[in-house]
Amino acid sequence: MPVERPAPRLATVAENKRTPKQRTLVKAISSGPRGTFNNSGPFAIWLHAPEFGMPAQALGGFARLRTGVPSRLSEFAIIVTARLWRAHYEWHVHAPIAERAGVKPKTIAELRAGRIPRSAAKDERIVYDFIRELYKTRRVSDRTYKRLHDILGTAATVEFVGILGYYAMVAMSLNVFRMLPPEDSKLPFGSER
Repeated sequence: MPVERPAPRLATVAENKRTPKQRTLVKAISSGPRGTFNNSGPFAIWLHAPEFGMPAQALGGFARLRTGVPSRLSEFAIIVTARLWRAHYEWHVHAPIAERAGVKPKTIAELRAGRIPRSAAKDERIVYDFIRELYKTRRVSDRTYKRLHDILGTAATVEFVGILGYYAMVAMSLNVFRMLPPEDSKLPFGSER
């Protein structure tokens, strides 16, 4: 039986209806490292609050594309976050990027199924354990911190925590405003709940 999708809580802002601040936000997203604005996901949400959207998209551009965290680990962290929050859109966008960055398809499948990614590379397991502990306890033990710090170093560890905070915010926004993958895409976790 097909899963009924709930309607998004925010209407799409049509190009010809955008305010000057909304147009400025679209231009900032399009002219940055992402290169395009597709009026979906968090960007479609932030068009409704462009003064929030401007610093949020700038932080996202840095968190995703310019930190000292290797792309494979960054994208792995993003899909772990998406899975823990059951953020369908975030997963839909980032799972293919994670695979292109070097995360094994089997590892991605284990995560999508809600299982511990036993096939993950050693450094990915360290990242996974750090994320699970942080989101579950709101803290990390000295041992967990040291394991991550040993592979990333100080600056990238600070940036890594920022990546987690940013993508948790994105996941919350996507879930609250019911931003799902396109209609012709299967929901990765079966239903929006």
